This record gives sequence, C-alpha cells and structure tokens, in this order.
Amino acid sequence: MTRNLSLVIQILLLVFASQCSAKVAATLDDVTGTENLLKVTVPTVNEQFLRPAGAPRRLGIGTLPDIGSTVNDIRENIVLNENGGSVFDVTKHGAKADGETDDAQAFMTTWIAACRNTVGPAKFLIPQGTYLVGPVTFAGPCKSFPITLENQGTVKATTDISEYSSPEWFSIEDITGFILTGSGVFDGQGVTVWPYNDCKKNRFCQLLPISIKFSRLNHTIVDGLTSVNSMGFHTFVFYCYNFTATNMKIIAPHNSPNTDGMYLSTSKLVTITNSVIGTGDDCVSIGHSTENIVVTNVTCGPGHGLSVGSLGKYSKEKSVYNVLVKNCTIFNATNGARIKTWASRISGLASGIIFEDIVMYNVKNPIIIDQTYGTKKKKLQLILHAGFKLEDQRCSFQEHSWDINNERGSIVGV
Repeated sequence: MTRNLSLVIQILLLVFASQCSAKVAATLDDVTGTENLLKVTVPTVNEQFLRPAGAPRRLGIGTLPDIGSTVNDIRENIVLNENGGSVFDVTKHGAKADGETDDAQAFMTTWIAACRNTVGPAKFLIPQGTYLVGPVTFAGPCKSFPITLENQGTVKATTDISEYSSPEWFSIEDITGFILTGSGVFDGQGVTVWPYNDCKKNRFCQLLPISIKFSRLNHTIVDGLTSVNSMGFHTFVFYCYNFTATNMKIIAPHNSPNTDGMYLSTSKLVTITNSVIGTGDDCVSIGHSTENIVVTNVTCGPGHGLSVGSLGKYSKEKSVYNVLVKNCTIFNATNGARIKTWASRISGLASGIIFEDIVMYNVKNPIIIDQTYGTKKKKLQLILHAGFKLEDQRCSFQEHSWDINNERGSIVGV
C-alpha cells in the first residue's frame, strides 16, 4: 500500500508542479523557528491590509518588512510585570470562584481596570479556583503595553445559549501587545449543547459560541493555552497580524460537531507551533484572506486533519498565499493534509501551499484535494463559475517527506 501511495503522490506532484517549492521553502525556513518569528514586527492592521500602489501582489515570508522589535519588547515586559508591574486579580474585583456564581461581571470589571492601567504593563490574573463565566468582551485599545491574561484556574462557560447575543464566549479585540498564558483550563462545556447543533440540516441554524475569538490584534503571543470541549470552534483568529500560538493543548471528542481547534481568517504572519490538538473537526483550518502562515510541530488527532479552506463560499473572500505545514503528526483522523474549495462563482487563488514532513497513522484520506466542497455532484453541472483555483506552480506536497502508515488509507481528488 505504501508503494501505491508513493506512486499517487508522484502523480500529484506532476499535477501540482513544485517549481516554487525550493524558493518558497527556503524563504519559509528562514522564519520557521518561533524565536525568529518573534523578531519580526509589522505595521498596524489597517496599514498592513492596505496594499500600497505598485506593491507586489504577494508578500513572501522571506521579504517581510523589518520595522523594529515590538514583540521582543513584549517578552521583556513580561519580566518587568512579574517584578512589580500592575496585577489585576479577578477575585479582588468580585469573582466568587465557587463554580456556581456567574463571574462575568467581575471579569469585565477587572479587564477595564487592567486595560486602563497607565503604569507600564498589566496582568489580568485568574488565580486557582473554578469560575463560571458567561460571555465577556475584553476590548482595547489599552493603555497598558503589553497586557497579559494569565489563567491559573478552571474557567467554565455558562451553557444557556440565549445569553450569547454574539457567538463568542471570550472575545478579545482591538489590542496591540496581548499575551495569553497560564496553566489553567478554559472549559466550554460543549457536551451540554452539542445536541442542538443542526447546521448540517438547517441553513438558518444558530452557531454555537466560539470559546475564544481574537479579533484585530497586533503582536500577540498565546503560550500554554488549554481549551477543552468548546461549544463551537475552540479559537478563531480574525484580522490579526503577527500572531504566535505555542504550547497549546486543545481537546474535544472525535464526534463533537464543528469544534475546530484553531480557525484563521483575514490574518497575516501567523505561527502555530509545538501544540497538541484533537477535536471533532479540523485541528487547524486556514481560511480565506490569509498570508504567510506557518504550522509546525503540531500533533493532530482525532479530527479532520490540517486544512486549507474551505475557500470561495462567500463573495468577499480573498486569496490565500504562502502556507507552510511542516513536521506535524496526524493520527486517527478522517483527513490528513486537506485543501477544500467551493464550486462557486467566487474567484481566487490558493497559492504557495506546502505540506512537508507529515507523519500519519490511521488516516482515512491522507491527502484530499476537494474543489467541489459543499456541492452535491448532481447539482455541479448547474453551476457556472470561475472558482477558487490552486495555482499549479505554487503548490506542492514534498514527496520525500511523507511517511503514511495506514493500510486502508487513500488519496482523494474531487
């Protein structure tokens, strides 16, 4: 079976020519390490997402602008914070930590105090204990730089869906210099609401809350996050720049619906590394309008694999450029390396996609490329579209790097 898989991979390499692989891999390798990525900083979100007139259409990872060391400053300020910076303890602002009282208001009060702090960096501290917390929004801009959220407790979501006017549990937004750390746990308590997820049958379904949504953040470090049993996605990275997530543990049962580990959209310069993710959906899903994404040393399983897409479902979606998925292990999963695009009228590109050194065990579809995602085949002939395209000179599966241990596996192109 391994020989047959190798043959099919060679055929795929002929279809998805690897002209770009040496050049792109070299530039990506330059910044694969977390320390290197932390040395790179970027303009504000609004500045970066406006492409200057005459600028090249793509920004390769090897040509990122060198404009300072903001994230290194964040690292240095963590020490300053622990040596006397301002610490804002939720239990000092009314949190009961009894696992029964909703501490959402106390969390919000604590955040406002920390965000308004004018004396250097600030730490929002959740000490040991069990906290029941409804939906909260931690919004900036903040006067503190950086501002750290350190969770040492067990934070459990309230499970009355009517409380969630917006489909997020923790919404963290509009901040420059944000750090999420700590050995505590965010428990979405999804098991109580998963039976109400009927989105596969009901197009007007109510989306279940995302555990943590990061929106419009610049220079962010997520280090040591533990998230279990989210109602919907565990994490959603939206409109962020220079975002590093490392040492994460994200867990949900294999049959939990739509519990993606980390979903990215409209974000640039994102690194996900040294993490264990096992869910009922994609471990990592790289969505539309993303550029310069690196996923390394991630163990994925169970779940639906490491995915690019789905792309092309909605009219405002933009292309995906420069994605490196390297040194990852996938096991007990329905899919391994996956690219999925809708058969729609929306045009765009998925370009510079590299999966390299991926080890798979008991994976049903080690490589799956689906360009009619979400479409019944009998209806496909009725669709007139340009569609999202895989640019054949910029996508590759590195043949020599695949070690697929799955006698029942198959490679699927749809």
